[in-house]
Amino acid sequence: MATAPVQPLDDRVAVITGASSGIGEASAEHLASLGATVVVLARRAERLQDLVARIEKNGGSALAITADLTDAAAVQAAADRVEAELGGADLLFNNAGIMLPAPIEELRIDQWQHQIDLNISGLMNVIGAFVPQLVKNAGERGAADLINTASIAAQNIFPNFAVYSGTKAYVTHLSRHLRTELGPKHVRVAAIEPGIVGTELQNHVTDTGALEWLDGSKETMDWLTPQDIAQTIGFIATLPPRVNLQQVTIMPTGQTS
Repeated sequence: MATAPVQPLDDRVAVITGASSGIGEASAEHLASLGATVVVLARRAERLQDLVARIEKNGGSALAITADLTDAAAVQAAADRVEAELGGADLLFNNAGIMLPAPIEELRIDQWQHQIDLNISGLMNVIGAFVPQLVKNAGERGAADLINTASIAAQNIFPNFAVYSGTKAYVTHLSRHLRTELGPKHVRVAAIEPGIVGTELQNHVTDTGALEWLDGSKETMDWLTPQDIAQTIGFIATLPPRVNLQQVTIMPTGQTS
């Protein structure tokens, strides 16, 4: 009997947040195709079950866990389950986020708080719950990965995106600092900074000016796809353990800033 070919992420356990759509969904499918057992976290249970079914149909292995990332106890319960059932994660793609641009003078405090709660506090809940697993498994297996989704907005200036951009600058700067702590423990830390990607992120935007800008950009460039980012995540995760891409900016060819 012929044996299945060895895949580059065989025996690895990859946790992906924000996995019910967009970049997270595409990354889960791609990492599973590379041999990883993927754990998909998000709030929408039905979407996660559909994703798991697709992955399994294509020969992969996946586990869906429904959790609100702003609920620290729920995230810790998810991490405990991953530890108990799969031996813990050795790849964490911290991808969930929300983008709600608006002029600061509109005082959309509700939107400010939503972005801070998910993009910063939710990110930290996941890091707090899963980093101990990454450190443990890196010590046993020689490497683990923490990959955080930032944005080109962490570097460049976009009017009306101040709060969103601030949350993503936090992600990039945090990632640099975490490298100094976790790198010596064989955990690679990377921040990815995509330009415009065609995902559900744009569907949450309510600001008229931002919507007009986004619609106009579709006429002048080809946006990135979730699969483009997924390929990048797979590339980062399959590099030799000695290689850590600290910060990766991924832009549509036509997006100049």
